[in-house]
Amino acid sequence: MSFPKDFLWGGAVAANQCEGAYNEDGKGLSEADLLLGGNYETPRMFCSHIMKDHFYPSHQAIDFYHHYKEDIKLFAEMGFKTFRTSINWSRIFPHGDDETPNEAGLAFYEDLFKECKKYGIEPLVTLCHYEIPWGIVKNYGGFTSRKTIDLYVRYAKTVFTRYKDLVKYWLTFNEINGATTAMGQYNGIGYVAPEDLASEEPIPLNQLKDDPQKRFEGLHNEFVASALAVIEGHKINPDFMIGCMICHVTWYPLTCNPKDLLETEEKDLMFNDFCGDVQVKGEYNPLAVAYLKNHGIDTSYITDEDLAIIKEGKVDMYTFSYYMSNCVSVDPNAQSIGGNMSMGLKNPYLKASAWGWQIDPDGLKYTLKKLASRYPGVPLMVVENGLGAADSIEEDGRIHDDYRIDYFRDHIKAMGEAIDEGVPLIGYTTWGCIDVVSCGTGEFHKRYGFIYVNRHDDGTGDFSRSKKDSFNWYRKVIASNGEDLS
Repeated sequence: MSFPKDFLWGGAVAANQCEGAYNEDGKGLSEADLLLGGNYETPRMFCSHIMKDHFYPSHQAIDFYHHYKEDIKLFAEMGFKTFRTSINWSRIFPHGDDETPNEAGLAFYEDLFKECKKYGIEPLVTLCHYEIPWGIVKNYGGFTSRKTIDLYVRYAKTVFTRYKDLVKYWLTFNEINGATTAMGQYNGIGYVAPEDLASEEPIPLNQLKDDPQKRFEGLHNEFVASALAVIEGHKINPDFMIGCMICHVTWYPLTCNPKDLLETEEKDLMFNDFCGDVQVKGEYNPLAVAYLKNHGIDTSYITDEDLAIIKEGKVDMYTFSYYMSNCVSVDPNAQSIGGNMSMGLKNPYLKASAWGWQIDPDGLKYTLKKLASRYPGVPLMVVENGLGAADSIEEDGRIHDDYRIDYFRDHIKAMGEAIDEGVPLIGYTTWGCIDVVSCGTGEFHKRYGFIYVNRHDDGTGDFSRSKKDSFNWYRKVIASNGEDLS
């Protein structure tokens, strides 16, 4: 396996899952701040106001806001070449439509990025990672309003300008394709139906009223906003590398029944490829447009002016998350995988994590080769990949996470093989390089990091940091540029 000499090894987090300090230094509420915790069996709950005596995981998270220097030093010790994080939009514009940005928020990220650069770590920054300001959700319906396009572009230009000499790599929206599903309506485009917004009682996130028409209109507005951000970003610094970010779930037909194959191709088109085609190729796939129309979506919101903007604002690189693969079948009796990502069917050839996520490193190689073929010449990055698990601390204080090392070893091998077969992969950031709040379940119990954070689902813990066995293993991997995986 031959990883490029300048390969960007690193790790990834999101502001709402790590920073905490949800109401400090002028920060406003974001959509994540209205979500209660959950677990494997209990979905996260939403309420349109902060309820007393309830635990909100994002409010303190792992307190990265006050520990970032300590954490960046640990990342440097592992040898990180890049660190992916996000800017919490409501830390810059507390309500989303404020006349001027919040200087304390701008200064925090400037200090954070300078701390990274001090150790030779390149920041990789997501502009919108499920952190739409609550004011935009409440007052504008998130990205269902075209006004939000203007607010987003103003925010993007503000941070592009402030950090033009500190940040080279940018992502416009995290897992933008999540909005193609009902579960992505809240996190993805920031829309809550009026009756849910008016409710005084918490509502399970998966029971918020779904409005497919608004979802796809909101997604289109995000396409336009992303393209405008790319255009403006290149004006501010032509050297910026600005990418999309897709949640890639690899699908296989469960059987050789041709109908299973047709069902799989449709799922692959609308979940994995639809958004990538718009952002990388700069145009809507006509098959995707036909799918929308055939499923009752009025696509008149797609204007010629918007299409011209989307064509001009193509991204420079394709980045994606990869955790699992799932099977697809037309058989109504086929077995679901279960878990909090029960989007597909059980694959009899694969093992799964304790949360039901099927472990498939070969699927990553397959996905990389498919993307390299679909988008020839476009640099690729895997910006999320990891194993959520319940770690335990031994009496001597050590944390043995061989299961995580095995997971990463197999996926890194798959990436190396893909590179040797011609895939232009330029970087890899593991998800949750330090333990964070799980987005899907709102748990601390589901841990991803090389670094253990003493923080728990009952709100206890002193936020102290401890190295897991995987910490030293990943340090060795980076030092050898992927050659030593032992």
